[in-house]
Amino acid sequence: MSDLAVLRTVELKGRVRDEDLAPPLGLDPTEAGRRLAALAARGLVTPVGKAHRLSEEGRTQLAVLLEADRGGVDGVALERAYDEFCSFNAELKSVITGWQVRADGSPNDHTDPAYDAGVLARLADLHLRVLPLLDRLGAIAGRLAPYSGRLQNAQERIAAGDTTWVARPIMDSYHTVWFELHEDLIQLCGRTRLAEAAEGRAL
Repeated sequence: MSDLAVLRTVELKGRVRDEDLAPPLGLDPTEAGRRLAALAARGLVTPVGKAHRLSEEGRTQLAVLLEADRGGVDGVALERAYDEFCSFNAELKSVITGWQVRADGSPNDHTDPAYDAGVLARLADLHLRVLPLLDRLGAIAGRLAPYSGRLQNAQERIAAGDTTWVARPIMDSYHTVWFELHEDLIQLCGRTRLAEAAEGRAL
């Protein structure tokens, strides 16, 4: 497990406990804790209660690692894939909005099983259609490869009936993982979230 993978996950999540870091990296919490302790010993992450966050040294080191990683990516292929991703991103925004707010603008209180089933069917359909793109992204940039499995895990949990995996922010939910993938794509393309938001492409 590279420093880049661990530091980037900490950055994306802001603060992580051992159990928060484990799922994105495919580690058990004990091993995740050892990784964080090793980074803390090097001054790259800072303990905050039971969690860790990036230190200033960690942010500097991560910026160097990200730039080096970006230099090894086929920029043309990535831009094409990102344009395709943005189309799916617009769909996902609509799905997540539908999960949270009904068409009349009222909050979705999830008391209408038929309505929720319709939203979840849209998510399942989108997931199946985006899988080939996820595989392609993993081939373009190796550190994107785990996103396919993470989204698949979330979708399987949803299909099994646990709808907290749709958009709950404190877990590896579909929305959380998608957001992190988008952040990595923005960085790899040399863009900023602010600029993407201005163009209507931020989730």
